Amino acid sequence: MFVRNIPWLRRLVIRLPLEHARMHIHSRKKPYMTYRATKIVATLGPASSDPVLLEEMIRAGVNVVRLNFSHGKAEDHIERARLVREVSERAGREVAIMADLQGPKIRVGKFADGKVMLEPGAAFVLDAGRKELGDLGGVGLDYKELPRDVKAGDTLLLNDGLIVLTVDAVRGDAVHTIVKMGGELSNNKGINKQGGGLTAPALTAKDMEDIKTAMSFQADYVAVSFPKNATDMEMARQLCTVAAAEYRHKPYLIAKIERAEAIPRLAEILAASDGIMVARGDLAVEVGNAAVPALQKMMIRMARAADKLVITATQMMESMITNPVPTRAEVSDVANAVLDGTDAVMLSAETAAGKYPLETVQQMAQICEAAEAHDSMELDADFTGQTFTRIDQSIAMGALFTAYHLGAKAIVALTDSGSTALWMSRHRVRIPIYALTPKIGTQRKMALYRNVRPMLMDTSAHRDEALAQAEGHLKRQGVVETGDVYAITCGEPMGAPGGTNMLKICRVG
Repeated sequence: MFVRNIPWLRRLVIRLPLEHARMHIHSRKKPYMTYRATKIVATLGPASSDPVLLEEMIRAGVNVVRLNFSHGKAEDHIERARLVREVSERAGREVAIMADLQGPKIRVGKFADGKVMLEPGAAFVLDAGRKELGDLGGVGLDYKELPRDVKAGDTLLLNDGLIVLTVDAVRGDAVHTIVKMGGELSNNKGINKQGGGLTAPALTAKDMEDIKTAMSFQADYVAVSFPKNATDMEMARQLCTVAAAEYRHKPYLIAKIERAEAIPRLAEILAASDGIMVARGDLAVEVGNAAVPALQKMMIRMARAADKLVITATQMMESMITNPVPTRAEVSDVANAVLDGTDAVMLSAETAAGKYPLETVQQMAQICEAAEAHDSMELDADFTGQTFTRIDQSIAMGALFTAYHLGAKAIVALTDSGSTALWMSRHRVRIPIYALTPKIGTQRKMALYRNVRPMLMDTSAHRDEALAQAEGHLKRQGVVETGDVYAITCGEPMGAPGGTNMLKICRVG
């Protein structure tokens, strides 16, 4: 048992009145969840840029707004970031902004008629040197390195795997293929190689400029597309650090796992990132649809074990682009990601270009809440065999364990950097975690942490004064009331990053 391994925690539990402990251990059977723990990432686009609608979406449950840098100009993203900050302030709910970089354009070129219909068995040429517009015989390439990345016998998948080509031969800049699975191929559709192996760099010249744009409005998260290894993420971090220096800002980096090559290197990518995105679209094309569900579970498990964030994305509520309700399969998909322990579920075209952006957010929030209500807790098992060498991490785990076994109403973390709240959020517990921080940047980043509700509060006061202010803050927010028990962590001296060294169990007077 975890409590036997930490003497001070054992003494703390023993000192509490026996009747009090029995009362709250009995109450553990009752649901604690009073709000949604899983966060929602929504992509901003033409369908959701109206200020009134965006405010409704934030009130309905959006925690992170994604700006997709694959579309629009720098000025567009700067204006949308300004809109998000303005609207979230009006809604009284701070949200994080995620700048999602485009990454390499591994795409076909354009067609004379905008599209062609490829028939099985037909010959089709992908020509990096072609200048004229495409036709039934072939098309140019945005990705000029393709002839050097493939060989006879390779399988290419176009338009998210809907069209399958087998490479017959490579002659100079031309990749000669045979259509294995046909269909409509239109301008600028994506290309994947089955099994991976395309050498396109994760960061392009456009991405480097987009990082500068994202740092100009202090994006809280930067999502890096198509990283193959830790080096890609380290380079992205260096670029962000340089671009953000004049703003005294430090964004968190999310690695989008969408290449087959990234899977065996997931541990090193996690170590170089602040979190990952299970980007199921391109990943499914490269590794096959059937492999993705198990990979999703593995990635969520690995991210949580490494104290990193994880977002599950792609086609989660796809049918709601045109329909007012999701399919039952989509409901199950979102619920399973929640039960797997994902920090957030993401909406793309559903909110960027769909007919029902608000309804989609509302439906997703309801699904998350329903799944969480039936989520099983195995907190004790999480601590079996665990050794914590850092004082602040031990305090965080002690707060979780004690609050869970006493049936506390809330766990409160006074945090400067957000690390204490992050460690707590890696474990499945239905007690809400309220993270109080003096830094607006930390508050926004914590908007993505599962089961964490960040609040802004000056924590630089004397310890007893700060604890009293924290309780008053929670009472005003309606989080606790007279008689409620909660756990609170903080550090002395107050306001020092990484200094959490105290756990206190309180009853509201």
